[in-house]
Amino acid sequence: MASLPTYFKDFLSKIRLTEAVRESLQEAHRDLRERLNNDIDLKKIVEATFLQGSYRRSTIVRPKPDEKADVDVIVITTLIPGDYDPPTDALELFRTFLDTHYRNKWRFQGRSIGIALNEVDLDLVITAMPSDSVKALMSSGVFFGTDDLEILSGQQPRLLAQLRELKLAQQQSQTLLIPDRDANAWEETDPVAQLLWTWDKNSKTNGHFVNVVKALKWWRRVHAPESKHPKSYPLEHLIGDCCCDGISSVAEGVTLTLENIVTEFASDVAMGRVPTCLRDRGVDQDVLKRVTAEEFSKFYDDAGAGAAIARAALDHEDSVESARLWRKLLGEEFPEPEKSDGGNDEGGNTQGGYTKRSAPTSVGGARFG
Repeated sequence: MASLPTYFKDFLSKIRLTEAVRESLQEAHRDLRERLNNDIDLKKIVEATFLQGSYRRSTIVRPKPDEKADVDVIVITTLIPGDYDPPTDALELFRTFLDTHYRNKWRFQGRSIGIALNEVDLDLVITAMPSDSVKALMSSGVFFGTDDLEILSGQQPRLLAQLRELKLAQQQSQTLLIPDRDANAWEETDPVAQLLWTWDKNSKTNGHFVNVVKALKWWRRVHAPESKHPKSYPLEHLIGDCCCDGISSVAEGVTLTLENIVTEFASDVAMGRVPTCLRDRGVDQDVLKRVTAEEFSKFYDDAGAGAAIARAALDHEDSVESARLWRKLLGEEFPEPEKSDGGNDEGGNTQGGYTKRSAPTSVGGARFG
């Protein structure tokens, strides 16, 4: 099995956020949160803020040249949903704040307020009064006290255990209600469940899951750059359901995930329908509800073609040829194989070796991102 860990390590380093973009995101969300906490009017209703989305879960990839990286900032308020009907009335409470600090840079979106800055984007998500179980998480500091999962990598086992204890002890839903402009209603979301599920999955996959997600997000960009669906979280959720526990490498995880997509959804595609079995973590919502049957069929065909290439790459006895196949699947960011005059290749083969790399031969582990 040619898992090529150093090749994948180099590949992942190229598709992650650059340090400059990461610093810009951190500065942008910290400024937003500080301004919310210090606003004379809003501080009366704002109880806490925390981060959510692919940045928080460490499944984000480098944006396209014409796009910007974004981060979701969740604002927990004391607002009572029944007092704001339609729910857009709750969003209006933030208009003065937005005009003061982000004039001509913000707009109302379906379930959030978008703030477009020079280098990054922010999605501000307003929530209603939290349940007692969410308040317990807030007071614990386990979930709400830290911004970046990469900072928490060494603490992950302890924090995961604490989060599990809190959820079990509460025996309650930790959903939050957010105003949905398109549905004109307050809708449920459970960011705690999403993050907890991701941590748990990453642990079960020997630390490889978040990197499998990044690799397959990049594969999707390379082979279907104009496709709108499934993307972002729906794609991540689908990968999560199809990624096997116990994988030993990112290469194995990518291969098995694509193969499982082909196996799992064959009947749906044959019937010309979109799968309805993917329910959001913590809430009963269809993750693929915005995906058409035609879009899912195209995605399924792409996954089938990708699975064939990934399997050939993983099983190839020659690491140089394996690397060429992975590059065909994942694009030019995957390192081009280099032949040397001999010597063993990364998989221990002597057929067509490559220039020896000095980087550590491991990807993932307990580290997120």
